[in-house]
Amino acid sequence: MAKQSMTTTVFSRSSYPEYRRILSILRTETVGGALLLGATVIALIWANSPAADGYFALRDLKIGYEPWHLQLSLGHWASDGLLAVFFFLAGLELKREFVAGELRKPARAVVPVAAAVGGVLIPALIYVLFNLGSASETVKGWAIPTATDIAFALAVLAVINTHLPAALRTFLLTLAVVDDLIAIGIIAFFYSTGIQPLMLLAALVPLALFTFLVQKRIRSWYLLLPLAVATWGLVHASGIHATVAGVLLGFAVPVFNSGRRGEPAEGLAEHFEHRLRPFSAGFAVPVFAFFSAGVALGGFDGMRAALTDPVAVGIVAALVLGKAIGVFGTTFLVTKTTRASLDSSIAWIDLFGLALLAGIGFTVSLLIGELSFGTGSAHNDHAKVAILAGSLTAALLAAVVLRARNRRYRLVQAEEQRDDDGDGVPDVFNRA
Repeated sequence: MAKQSMTTTVFSRSSYPEYRRILSILRTETVGGALLLGATVIALIWANSPAADGYFALRDLKIGYEPWHLQLSLGHWASDGLLAVFFFLAGLELKREFVAGELRKPARAVVPVAAAVGGVLIPALIYVLFNLGSASETVKGWAIPTATDIAFALAVLAVINTHLPAALRTFLLTLAVVDDLIAIGIIAFFYSTGIQPLMLLAALVPLALFTFLVQKRIRSWYLLLPLAVATWGLVHASGIHATVAGVLLGFAVPVFNSGRRGEPAEGLAEHFEHRLRPFSAGFAVPVFAFFSAGVALGGFDGMRAALTDPVAVGIVAALVLGKAIGVFGTTFLVTKTTRASLDSSIAWIDLFGLALLAGIGFTVSLLIGELSFGTGSAHNDHAKVAILAGSLTAALLAAVVLRARNRRYRLVQAEEQRDDDGDGVPDVFNRA
């Protein structure tokens, strides 16, 4: 008797608890995206106003203690310090996804992981192709267009009022989570210089103590915060970008509770996520954007110089074309060459709109631009202009595609919210 082939349905509905968790994250990130957009607009207006000198003086104002390698400008405090909170949450979310989320099952993980990898490799390749014939120093920016900014992408969705099906929203978040993991690896391995092994070894001491305490489910901030700050400071002094410390600390936090009597039902990772995500989305990332997005455009001539720089041309092409080709093309290939099929509620045009949306690169792209070329350099300024131009173009194209499908999305979302039996769980989650 012939064996029946086993097929996997991709973009199928997850469990109801996972669905609610994803919606909670997306709501917070949507608000954060609006604040991020506002901070960017303020920075650009100020940097191109008669009071521009005040903006750059504020960004470059140094505070801190030099013997500890911590006399940094406010701009660097934002990128090295505040973004560590963002990456701590990325570490928590990564661990949560691999332990209890969408990525714990290989059959469900293969598509978003492959899409994220394709969405990194193709943009990087396109950027390099545009910069092979120019000065070799411009190739250093190959990783700038590889990151997707989930907060900005969700802000765009909120503006165009698109009712994405739950499976696609989950895919978008999972794609961004894997994207962050790849970006973390890129920053750690390709943008760390002057490594100090002793400082790195010293960082293991507070990291180990932090890990011991959280594994014992101790959540007292006055114990954990000093250890986290010490880990961050020593990693920063070691030559590895300090945001990596945030990821390591996030990985140390357990996902599930220990089952002991009196312990809250939520795991420690979820506890920290609830406490810190509003701070990250509402303050840390917008402040980073404020100090990083400000660039003097220099009028028409300045814009022309920026957009004719191979760095800028490569970034725009990589964000608009590379991300769409990488995410959509990889997903299509994986689906067609494996025992996987698209869920009946999803059309390929939906996925193409989502792939265009993945071309919105901002927070991590700005960070990698600074690491590649240095704050205040001409190439970095041109990269900022290109990141804004490429992200805006990708957002507009995605809006055209997704808006056209909005009626279908609304019907799907209405179906997802129906609860005819009144048990508090939408009926679609009760079906076999």
